[in-house]
Order: sequence, then structure tokens, then C-alpha cells
Amino acid sequence: MKKTELITNPDGSVFHLHLLPGEIADKIIIVGDPGRVDMIAGMLDSVRVRKSNREFTTVTGDYHGAEITVISSGIGTDNIDIVINELDALANIDLTTGVAVEEPRSLTFVRIGTTGGLQADLPVGSFIATAKAVGFDGVLHFYEGYEWCLDHMLADALATHLEWPDVLAYPYAVAADDSLLENIASDIARGITISTPGFYAPQGRRLRLEPFDNELNDNITSFSFRGQRITNYEMESSAIYGLSKLLNHKALTICVVIGNRVTGEFLNDYKPAIKNLAALVLEGLSS
Repeated sequence: MKKTELITNPDGSVFHLHLLPGEIADKIIIVGDPGRVDMIAGMLDSVRVRKSNREFTTVTGDYHGAEITVISSGIGTDNIDIVINELDALANIDLTTGVAVEEPRSLTFVRIGTTGGLQADLPVGSFIATAKAVGFDGVLHFYEGYEWCLDHMLADALATHLEWPDVLAYPYAVAADDSLLENIASDIARGITISTPGFYAPQGRRLRLEPFDNELNDNITSFSFRGQRITNYEMESSAIYGLSKLLNHKALTICVVIGNRVTGEFLNDYKPAIKNLAALVLEGLSS
């Protein structure tokens, strides 16, 4: 492998995350905001690793006998492409030789985040588990051999419903890991989550620039497929789900609704809800 394919730092750590192979657990919580890493670290029984580089802050420690890593990704599927690939490399590639290990480790990723609700009956403060993630971002299209992990019928139905323009990346849909969905999110509302490549026009917002489709949110809200509806917007889950499937990892996203795009309601102080969600996920991962 060329040195430019898997770049390492002078201390042997992987390039962006600045982590060494022994510094991550098999169970990993992904958050967007680096500040949330410190919040969750305060809930652990002990911490043995604490590192930070750019938007990537990492803590690894113990929670009720289970080793757990918490890492911040920053915002967007472009950052997720870095995080998932480098975490997989730490687990499954010899960083000195670039050779994949013979028996790869399967990691568990649970993303905790905030989200915009797209259904009136999902008020701010409620939790949503992403049963399926639909990517408007296009990241997975750059990888070979991903077709098997997609829900083509869902993506095609949505593209038809939205009259999807050819100039945009074609939507792709990937399911959550069933075992995580049942073990951690059995009592949580679930639905289809759309991951967008931006926060403003890609999510139908208007500031000084108009989105290409002024009816995008209304059309998304009205969409239904086999009894499933689109419940929320965020910006990371499609790449987490898609890359995890391709690399044989498990993935789940659970988010707190902090703004309802239908009712216009917004939750200003959402940190207590995030902390409650983190406690739920920590218990689920440690049980």
C-alpha cells in the first residue's frame, strides 16, 4: 500500500484521528460536537485514553465493566468518511505495513446527535432511532460493491416521489443493524432519516438564497413507503450505515429532536435531553 493511501503520523498514529490501534474499544459512540465527548466522558467510571486533533476528540474508558470509546466527528458525511475508515484501519490494518489483518474485528457504532423533525407528532425533546438512513450526500457512490447493502426500492420510490433532478447524487438507503435497533432502541420512535450534504438549502431552508425546490420538505413529509415515513433530517447517518455495512460493522443512530420543521418549534436547551440519551446508549452498550 502506498504511504499516501493510509497516512500515519510520526508517532505511528492514524493521520486525522491521531489514535493508535490499542486506543479504541469495539463499542464506539459517535457524536458531532467535541464538547459532547467531555460530557459523556464524565459519565464513565474511568478514562484511559484522551486525545484530540482538529474536530476529532476521543475518549476511551470503562462504563459498568464495558470498554467504550466516544469520538466526535464534526459535521457531515465527509467527516464520517474519515472517521469510519480510520477507525476500521485501527482495528483491521497493520499501520506499519498497510496489510489487512487475517481476522478482522467487527466494531459497533452508535451515533448520538441532534436532528430536525419532519413529522408534527414528533415534538422537540423526543428521541428518534434511524431504522433506515437515506443519503442525499453521494459518499457511498464512490465505493465499489455497495449495491448489495442498499434498499433500492425505497430509494427509487423516494426519488420518484420527489421528482429527483439528475444533477444531484442519486439517493441511497441503508438499514440500521437490527440487533442494535432492538437492544438499544426498542422503546424509541423510529423511522427513515435523511442525511443531507448541507444544513441550509439541502434541508429546505431559505436565508438569502432559495433552495432548488420550495416544496421539498412538504413532499418529504408526505412520503410513505411500506408503512414507513421519513421522520427527520440530519447529516451523518447515511455514510455511517453504508460504510459500516461494507466493512462488516454494526451501526445505529439515535437523535434528539431539537427543531420540528413542520410546527416550527425549537428546543433551546437540549443538553439535558442529550445527556439522557447518552445514558440510555451507555446502558445499552454495557448490558
